[in-house]
Amino acid sequence: MYPALQIKPEDIDTPEKRGKYTVGIIGCGRLGVFHAWLSAEKGFKVYCADTDRTIISNIAKGKLPFIQREIALKLRNHIKDGSLNITTDIKVAASQSNIIVITVPAEIDDKEKVDYSKIEHACKHVGLGLQRGSLIIITGVVGVGVTQSLIRENLENASGTKCGVDFGLVYSPVQSLHEQTLEAIEKGDRIVAALDKSSLNAASAFLEAIIKGNVKKTLNVKMVEAVTLFEAVQNDVNLALAREFAIFCENAGVDYIEATKLKVKDARINETPSALFNDAPFREPYLLIEDSENLNLKTRIPKVAREINMTIAKHATNLIRDALKNCSKTTRRARVALLGVTYAKNTQAPPKKIAMELIKMLTTKGVRLSVYDPYISTEETSEVPNLKKNLTDALEGADCVAILTGHDEFKKLDLKELKVVMKMPAAVVDFEGIMEPLEVEKEGFIYRGLGRGV
Repeated sequence: MYPALQIKPEDIDTPEKRGKYTVGIIGCGRLGVFHAWLSAEKGFKVYCADTDRTIISNIAKGKLPFIQREIALKLRNHIKDGSLNITTDIKVAASQSNIIVITVPAEIDDKEKVDYSKIEHACKHVGLGLQRGSLIIITGVVGVGVTQSLIRENLENASGTKCGVDFGLVYSPVQSLHEQTLEAIEKGDRIVAALDKSSLNAASAFLEAIIKGNVKKTLNVKMVEAVTLFEAVQNDVNLALAREFAIFCENAGVDYIEATKLKVKDARINETPSALFNDAPFREPYLLIEDSENLNLKTRIPKVAREINMTIAKHATNLIRDALKNCSKTTRRARVALLGVTYAKNTQAPPKKIAMELIKMLTTKGVRLSVYDPYISTEETSEVPNLKKNLTDALEGADCVAILTGHDEFKKLDLKELKVVMKMPAAVVDFEGIMEPLEVEKEGFIYRGLGRGV
């Protein structure tokens, strides 16, 4: 087996050369699948390992919910030609790999505490099968100091080897949510932080071979752990503030979207409704909050931002209820059609957490829901309730239509046709800002939108 710690760019600059190396992907969620696909497409042999038998079975069948079908089918073809192996045994995958990419994320429990148990489990089993000379890359976001302490210690203790001598350890985080799309991973820039220069250079060479973006390098792992959390929390805070502005505008009779077009040039304000209704960074703020508590520090702003962003589904529910009220209809027993639930537009992707929370809240209030998303198949998932096969079925007899994801298909909605299939008077609640309020109202609908005080 070729020692990955000695990899140089010229060692893997052709598919034939890459075929001498095996990449072990530990954790086959979206992030793992995308890294597996990119590695296999570039000519590396790949071993995918996940303890969830359902995930492994779906990869084998080429049926992965919320993953572009062409990617799932290509993975299946790689399995057929032997360039991709799949297993539920992490130890086996590690023993067959020179380069090991651990994509298992930290979890946040019901008490909003960080749980690293799945990462620890993965590291222990990787350690049991670890070969000397292997390179390990951590892609899940972790707290400050976790790579050098918890992760390294678990790997060393399980393997009986020494980090920096017998194996390399690298941190190259991919933040959650919108950075976990194939396009973002393939074309986006990456940062690589290692505990030694050999690992740093080898990991950089590998990533440069599978992605098109730039790779930044540093030997300061803790700094990268910190700045990754800072970026995520900054996004969370910006989103919370923008949502506060939007809700203010709704009540003050101001159109937030139009107002932001007049902003001072350098003011950092989210402009689009789709940004306002996207999922906020979920795990990362809690990692920073817990790290701060461990240092006996109080981080007030991140906590407040989290509280604000956790209430957006409730606000969305209230907008729908208000729209129905203005149609002289009650929420209970009302028919509401939800259009679009994926977090990414015009592609197969998982549902937004906000969308799933909204579905739960509306169902609790007695709303009769129908859901339609052209990028989610009823055959592929049961996660989304009341999912309809086509747009007409979803809209038939609806008292209200709410647009949650602005797929291009929904931008072509004909208001006159909506009047025919919906139960007038009816409401349009546009969380994505793809419809003009005045045009909607001109056709006799009640209009509501996030930040649209019109």
